[in-house]
Order: sequence, then structure tokens, then C-alpha cells
Amino acid sequence: MAHASTRPDREPLRFLPHINSPEDLKTYRLEDLQHIADECRSYLIDVISQNGGHFASSLGVVELTVALHYVYSTPRDHIIWDVGHQAYIHKMLTGRRDLMQTNRQFNGIAGFPKIPESPHDAFGTGHASTSISAAAGMAAARDLAGTDEKVIAVIGDGSMTGGMAFEAMNHLGDLKSDVLVILNDNQMAISPSTGGLKDYLVNISLNKTYNKLRAFIWNTVSGINNDIGEAAKTAIHKIEDGIKASLTPGAFFEALGFRYFGPIDGHNTEQLVMALREMHELPHPKLLHVITKKGKGFKPAEQNQSAWHAHSGGFDRITGKSLKQAAPKPAPPKYQKVFGDALNDIAAIEKNVVGITAAMPSGTSLDLFQQHHPERFYDVGIAEQHAVTFAAGMAAKGYKPVCAIYSTFLQRAYDQLIHDVALQNQHVVFAIDRAGLVGEDGPTHHGAFDLSFLHPVPNMVIMAPKDEQELRNMLYTSLVHHDGPAAIRYPRGSATGMKLDTAFTRLDIGQGETLRNGSDIALLALGTMVHKALETAKELEQAGISALVANMRFLKPLDTDLLEGIAAAHKKIVVIEENSMIGGLGSAISDYLHAHRHDNELLKIGLPDKFITHGSMKELYAMLGLERHALGTTISQFCNGTATETYGNSQSTIRTERLA
Repeated sequence: MAHASTRPDREPLRFLPHINSPEDLKTYRLEDLQHIADECRSYLIDVISQNGGHFASSLGVVELTVALHYVYSTPRDHIIWDVGHQAYIHKMLTGRRDLMQTNRQFNGIAGFPKIPESPHDAFGTGHASTSISAAAGMAAARDLAGTDEKVIAVIGDGSMTGGMAFEAMNHLGDLKSDVLVILNDNQMAISPSTGGLKDYLVNISLNKTYNKLRAFIWNTVSGINNDIGEAAKTAIHKIEDGIKASLTPGAFFEALGFRYFGPIDGHNTEQLVMALREMHELPHPKLLHVITKKGKGFKPAEQNQSAWHAHSGGFDRITGKSLKQAAPKPAPPKYQKVFGDALNDIAAIEKNVVGITAAMPSGTSLDLFQQHHPERFYDVGIAEQHAVTFAAGMAAKGYKPVCAIYSTFLQRAYDQLIHDVALQNQHVVFAIDRAGLVGEDGPTHHGAFDLSFLHPVPNMVIMAPKDEQELRNMLYTSLVHHDGPAAIRYPRGSATGMKLDTAFTRLDIGQGETLRNGSDIALLALGTMVHKALETAKELEQAGISALVANMRFLKPLDTDLLEGIAAAHKKIVVIEENSMIGGLGSAISDYLHAHRHDNELLKIGLPDKFITHGSMKELYAMLGLERHALGTTISQFCNGTATETYGNSQSTIRTERLA
């Protein structure tokens, strides 16, 4: 029986160059599959070492992906990858091998499954815990249509902690539809998995007694001669069922209506193929539990799985050491690091401050808080809805929870944010990381909507810092000098590198600031766009246009005193934001000026009413007209009365309004 092996060097690829579709894969012998898997792994290491991308997750499912495409026939059969950052081998085997060099690059293939990209991508993913629900819907549609294609959902043990996965499994058990759920158990999400289910899965994967007994039964059943009666086969299966019920999570999953298989070695291609073939014709929900190692075959990733979850590229494919030249000076700290340090400083004084994350301690830098205040740190798993209501419960008992969640992940907990936090005016602070564009991860991860969906919620204070010092002060103000829900949105990536004041300064909630005076036009911004506005003002000055720049700081409450003064002194006003133009800062200012009968001309610049593709930040800013020269041209035209009326154009990043 073939077992996983890693080719130590770049040997010539014998199989992979000839596999351009799953049908090509099926022409090879079963005993060739491990060699094909080894070549896929080696090719992936080559690609990521040069170009970067999600890494450890795909390395962990190489054999599983090969086996799935060997047994099933996509695109007729549907394979749904939960989250999707582990789908690189799937893309390689479905005609996109040579395109992997463009992975996550502007105009290249996406880093996640994407329906328009390939018929083999059955469902677009990017967020966790969605695969089983999508599979259930596809299976129900298939059953209604009377067709017989297979539906497979591949979900990690980290994603299985999300409540949506259990909701879907409960429904599937009732539907009794033919769906295969593959539980990829590597004890990791991005950071180590957390929760009771994780402990349950770990315990059984390490249970030597069960694994020995199961291996005996597996081999016995496989060796039975067809002449032996069905009664004997049934008896052996009953023995296996009894063992599973007492020693494995099989009883749990079977209580939900699933036939449970496993756990089996997720790096053994022959055993995987045997298991998938055995389950292929079973006409009801079933779950295959596979044990894998995240980062398999690349030693640095095996040893530090969280650090190698994704990589920017430029490393030695054997040692993992960076091949990039060292920067001439240290890079500025990332915004999330500034947040983590500030929270630690505040928590050292404020003993009722707690930190909450939904399986992203390292991504949000709450791991820094965990190191210093472990008794006040909570990782709830991939369960954003629970995280928010959990925070509300702690706030109701007098604690000050800081809920650190990526912008797009907070979308999943909108009802809880409204009903359990804002309606009850609970003192929960939302640290909204990855707000605005995030680059190569693309539309599933761009934080384009948080200002818009938070804006109408009563009791919410909404703010965005222009730099890292303001981030520290906003966190301090919202925790120490405020008593109610507050949201601070800040971007992915490096801060400005300014020298930080270790002392905190209280900000007046709802008060902005004028950073630059000017007489011809006013530029209003918050967050990342404040520095863009300052750069643009310098560009306009060279064209003879004097521009005021205001850092609004707060979307809600809006600084109406500052706005009144600007409106009185400037006929033309420009609002610049890194958020959808629908419902954000531009909408707030437009609404106020309309309501108070001002006759200013307003130009709104922001993200258009469309999903933004993936690419580098520089490329995306250029495409959207948000870099300095494009902003200068657009605003000059507006100032000179030559800007095109664009209101209502969903593709445009600018909209002009004449308020008179």
C-alpha cells in the first residue's frame, strides 16, 4: 500500500505535465497516484516559494484532492471546498496548473474557488463553515431535478466549529440526501483549533485501541469472499458500528443522520480511494473523517503551521529561508500589532478589559493579549455570531469586551451586533481589522461595507484612525471614556511608522480636525484616505487650487459643527473614503447637507457598487482612481466644473451631487 513521501529535490515531473483535467488523471493506475501527489506537492512548493499564496492548507490535502478527482467526475460531480484556501491542488488538476503562476495576481486566477473561473469550481468560497449548507442546497436541487450527480463538501475541523456547519448537518440528516462530507482533521484552522469538538476529534485520532480494531475489521471485510453469506458481512459491520459508537465521534455524527467512516490516513492515496469508492453509491448522508497534517511535505510549514498558513513568496523551497533582500530599515509595525500592544497597555490598568477572537488570535494580534493576560483571553473558534453575543453577555456583567474581527467576518454577526449589543446598549468595542481593500485575497476579504452596515445602527459610535497614534487613542477613548457599543475600523498592513506617544489621549467623541487650510475646495476623509487627501492637496496646490483637508475621524456621530463651517466657506466639497459609496461617509455628509438645505456641490469618491477583484494594493488603487495623481485629476476637474455627472453609475468610483 502506497504511503506519502516527499521528493527531496526538483526531479523532472513525469506525470503532472500530462494532467490537464480530471479525466487525464483517471487514465493512471492506482499505484501511480502517490507519485502524482508527490509531484503536485513539489510543484506547489515551487509556485508558492516564488509568488506566494495560501500554503500549509493546500499541502495538507494533496493526497485527498488527488483521490477525490480520481474517484469523482467534476464538473458533473460537485466538490465544495470550505473556505477554499486549500483548493490550489484542485485548481492544478482542473486545467489551471500553468495559471498558478498568476495566482492572486491582478488579472490572474483567484486564490479561492470562483464559479466564473472554472466549471470545476462548483461554489465560490472564502469564508468558513459554508460548504455543508451549499452542498445541502445543491443536493436538494439535484433531487428535485431527478439527476444523480454526486455532491461532496470538504470541511476542516476548524470550520466545523462554526454553528452554520451543524445547522446544515442537522438539516441534511432530515433531508436524507446523498451528500458526502469530508472532515479534514488537522487540528488547525489558521491558528490551532479550539473548543470541545476539537478535543473530541484529537482524542479519537490518537486512540490506538480503536485504530487497531478498525484496521482489523477493515482488512477482514475487504478480504471476505463473495461466497460468504450476507449475514456474516452484516455481523462484521455491526461489530464495527459498536466500536465506533463507544470510541469515536461516529455516534455524534450518526445521531445527526450521517453514516460515519474513519478516521483514516489522509496522506494514503490508496486507502482514500478505497474509502471513497466504498461510499460512492451509498444513497444517504455520510461523513468521512480523515487525519491530515497541515503543511505536509514542507518541513518549515509542518513545524510552524500558523506562520506558513499563507506566505508572500520569495523563500528557499527546501529551507524556507527568505530570499528577499533585507529592507534598508525596519518596516513600520502593522496596524494589528499597534492594536495588540495598545490593548495590552490599557488592560494593564483596566482590569475588566477582556479580548475575544473568532479563531484569529495571530491575525488580529490578540495573541499578544493572550500572552500577557491569558485569563482574560477568549478564542471562541470560527463562530463570529457567538463571539458577538458572548461579548454582550460579558458586558452585561460589567466587563469591557474587545471583539477583534476582520471586517468581512463581522458581516456574519450583523443580527447579533444589532439585537444583542446595540439594542441593549452594551459596552462592546469592535476592533474591525482588514477594513477597506486587502489586496490579493480579493472580494471575499475586502472590507468594503463595514461603514455602510454599521452606519444605520442606533447607539453605535463608528470611527477610523488616520494613523497608529490615533488608533491607540481611539481604543483608549472607547474603553475608558465611553459606555456603549463602539467600532474602530483600521486597514491591513503597515502603519505610517510615526513615533508613538506611549501615553494615551482622550478624544472628544464625534469631533474631527482640520489638518490643512485652503480656500478653494474642501477635502473630507477618514481612516486611510486622510493621508491620500493630504497628498492630493499638495498635488492640487501645484495646479493653483487651494484645498482644505479635514480628518473627520468619526462617521457616527458626525462632526456637524466642523461640517457647517466647511459648508459655509467652501462651495465645493469632496469626500474620499475606502468603503462603498453607498451608506458610508459620503452618504452621511450628503444626507446632512440635504437636510439642512445647503446648496454646496458634493463630489463623493470611494468604492463603486461592485465587488472589487484581487491584486496588489497599488494595482487596485490605480484601477479605482484612488492613487494621488488620479485623485488630483478628478478633483481638479470637479473644481473647474468639468467633472462628469456619474451618480447612479455602479462602475464608477466618483459621484457628483448638486445639493441646491
